[in-house]
Amino acid sequence: MNWIINNWLELFGVASGLLFLYLEIKEKLWLWPVGLITSAVYIIVFFKSGFYADMALQGYYVVISIYGWWHWISGRTNNSDKHKLPITRLKKQLAIILSAVTLALWFAMWLILSKFTDSQVPIGDSFTTALSIVATWMLARKILEQWWVWGVVNAVSLSLYLYKGLYPTSILFVFYTVMVVVGYIEWKKNLKSEI
Repeated sequence: MNWIINNWLELFGVASGLLFLYLEIKEKLWLWPVGLITSAVYIIVFFKSGFYADMALQGYYVVISIYGWWHWISGRTNNSDKHKLPITRLKKQLAIILSAVTLALWFAMWLILSKFTDSQVPIGDSFTTALSIVATWMLARKILEQWWVWGVVNAVSLSLYLYKGLYPTSILFVFYTVMVVVGYIEWKKNLKSEI
């Protein structure tokens, strides 16, 4: 019971993170406000754990949640489902740009974390943060391949969180990693029905 009291904020973050994942798979607009709340909680959790890049990433998530919410509302089309922004595929040119952005962010954050913080995992923390920035932007644009980027982020993050003893968050990331496949299949099926 003492452990639950000491870790209540992380447990709340896990619960809201699972709700976010469900809403993302189902393409529900409410994923954005739930994601905003989850991110606000994890700013505190990651600060206390020394995951500074992940903490900063949560600030980005707060901002991108507002952008994603707006884009999913304003980007709707007049197709058969008037309440949905359509799913799109990643184009080759955009994939190259996003890869370059990821590498630049990873390198910059790694330098900052290794030189100016006491981070014990600067390479891993900066890697998952760089990929997460790109994956969240892809989610806001409703690009199908964002699921595969999340698969890499979730698997690497899981190992980092286990290393740092964030066990409830680790359980959340087990679900996130497994549900990438479910989300991809669901979105791909929905993409085909939109065509």
